[in-house]
Amino acid sequence: MATAPNILMIMADQLAARYLGAYGHPVVRTPNIDALAARGVRFRSAYSNCPICAPSRASMWTGRLVSEIGTYDNGAELPANVPTTMHHLRRAGYEVVLAGKAHFIGPDQMHGFDRRLTPEIYPSDFSWTPDWSDGPVRNPGTAVDQLRDSGVCDWSLQLDYDEEVCFRSLEYLRDCARRKEEQRPFFLCASFTHPHEPYIISKEWWDLYEEGEIDSPTVSGGATDELHPFNQWLQYHHMVDEYPPTAESVNNSRRAYYGMVSYFDHQVGKLLRELERLGLDENTIVVVTSDHGEMLGEHGMWFKRTYFEGSVCVPLIFAGSDHVRSGVSVEEECSLVDLMPTFLDLAGLGSFGEVVDTLPGSSLREALSGGGMPKRAGVLSEYCSEGVVQPMRLAVSDRLKYVYVHEEEEQLFDLRSDPNELNNCIFDSSRAEQLKRLRELVHTDWNPGELREEILLSQRHRLWIKDSGVKSTWDVAPSFDTSTQYVRNKNAQITNQEMRVPRMEEDSQ
Repeated sequence: MATAPNILMIMADQLAARYLGAYGHPVVRTPNIDALAARGVRFRSAYSNCPICAPSRASMWTGRLVSEIGTYDNGAELPANVPTTMHHLRRAGYEVVLAGKAHFIGPDQMHGFDRRLTPEIYPSDFSWTPDWSDGPVRNPGTAVDQLRDSGVCDWSLQLDYDEEVCFRSLEYLRDCARRKEEQRPFFLCASFTHPHEPYIISKEWWDLYEEGEIDSPTVSGGATDELHPFNQWLQYHHMVDEYPPTAESVNNSRRAYYGMVSYFDHQVGKLLRELERLGLDENTIVVVTSDHGEMLGEHGMWFKRTYFEGSVCVPLIFAGSDHVRSGVSVEEECSLVDLMPTFLDLAGLGSFGEVVDTLPGSSLREALSGGGMPKRAGVLSEYCSEGVVQPMRLAVSDRLKYVYVHEEEEQLFDLRSDPNELNNCIFDSSRAEQLKRLRELVHTDWNPGELREEILLSQRHRLWIKDSGVKSTWDVAPSFDTSTQYVRNKNAQITNQEMRVPRMEEDSQ
């Protein structure tokens, strides 16, 4: 057995921490994730570093904030010259494999992965580039009119995708078990698309919930003009004024989302049971997380992109092997950029310090093994993507949350006394010192005026390329060597013996 632990990272898409039983939700059924949290470490205040898909994942994999690497939006390229978690894990001797969504934009669709076991689900080119030069814009592609169709489906594109992700992940784990003695430690990311909208799920998961048990949003939506300007931009972008959700569509959307979460939990359970069945669980750390959250009607808002907790706070659970404590809940803030230094620390990378000294995140290894959390000023999240027209930064420290939107009113929320984020306490003199520290954290080495010009220039260049009509060839096409599958170059008896788990040795025959 390899000394360094295997790592199985299971990712959801658009899963808010609050919609898991392990994080206290009274309705949503997630028995597999709940059991994992009970035997591991659950971080209760884990933040996405950008509440939208591609930028969040680029930030997570590189350990850097989006303003540093230029991955502003869902149409922005992740540069190939930025080292990723995967590059460094390979340096540490790991086999690094992805099944599912990465949402890499640009010609490099690997960024250090040895193999990708499935195709990508979303475009890899510049087709989803926003244009801030037009000011706030309406977007039919992400409008809330889709809530009218929320409910039951016989099957869906997303079910197609996640069934393939799970199948290929299980297949890979079985191959690891076959090669157990000579197997390099593995890092497998199984990255699912549920519970991303549209809010539709098959009857099995819809029927898991009854009509009367679906709770309503805790904070109902008020008048749009009473929201902060950046949330007004998002409501306009999502066309809430044109398609105001009905009570029925809200209920159906929440019920379908709960079913989608339970479906994801079911896939988690399949992977965990296979790890155990194959005897791989003894030296494997399992991590469950998501790229960002989901508003699901809270404050009258939907999807992500905002800085309310539902959008930006994600689950983060570690469990398994001797490296992780059991049954621990950590309250202090962390974020997804902490994953890169944590994984490299767990992998025992010799040049660990040299790699991470310039990164904004910190290793969580001490917290996993029984120590405390790293000392820091707070955690940061940025948003420079579609739906808004100014760079934004969020800083959170000791449950105090500071929101800065360039050239707009500042916001400050005390999440202990005001968990629903209803009262902006920016002018509360008793919090002046804390506010000063959060402002310093947000503005250190960050110039929003210059950044806005860089974003506009990046968008303009990418839109020119998009409008030229040139078709990219950047899609990944996973390949499998059929010459080594099943019975090929050897007789059937020998091949069956070699492919059996556990493998039959000659002297045992």
